[in-house]
Amino acid sequence: MEISGFSLSVLAAAAGVAFVHTILGPDHYLPFIVLARARSWSMTRTLVVTAICGFGHVASSIVLGGVGIAFGVAVGKIEGVEGGRGDLAAWALVAFGLAYALWGLRHALRKKSGIETHEHHGHVHLHTHGDASHKHEHGMGSNLTFWALFIVFVLGPCEPLIPLFVLPASRGDWTLAVATAVIFSVVTLVTMMGLTAAALAGAKQLRLGPLERWSHALAGSVVAASGLAILFLGL
Repeated sequence: MEISGFSLSVLAAAAGVAFVHTILGPDHYLPFIVLARARSWSMTRTLVVTAICGFGHVASSIVLGGVGIAFGVAVGKIEGVEGGRGDLAAWALVAFGLAYALWGLRHALRKKSGIETHEHHGHVHLHTHGDASHKHEHGMGSNLTFWALFIVFVLGPCEPLIPLFVLPASRGDWTLAVATAVIFSVVTLVTMMGLTAAALAGAKQLRLGPLERWSHALAGSVVAASGLAILFLGL
């Protein structure tokens, strides 16, 4: 790749746009923060989940952009597909958040009635106080939570990446196109993980007291609100 004013401008734009796009999109970090707090995930586990979901988020747009260029699809049409994917991903985030909130509400009400819940291998086991009998229930386990988030993020597009990636590729400079995609991806992932780590460190110190048993319901509500913010506020 020849270092020129054009290539430096594209790479700088990729880094700057990725950083701003991630910060302004609460769906890039809020779901991980609230779910990690509610599920008592370790910092390492939270960051691994964030990184995997973030990678799926940017990789899906890179693949779509590459396929579009290979078949000679106009940038406007690719961006139109990305916009449709964005709405679908936002609604999926709302649906997942509401489902998780309802499960969290049920979890809290059962806990209030004297039933404890314990997770094991992605399932929820319910143990009634003073009763040796155990009830096994399939709940919103950690594995299900991860896969739901991953699918939502793969569906979710990185709209700003498409024109930045397509511009050098359309000029035949695939080296610059790949470098642009890599820088955009790295900055996006680092920003997502940095924001998540900083906020989670503070959230772990937060004691909700009597509201603690409602943490799952609150987490689901925040996730759903993130999706609604994308749909109706354009965040």
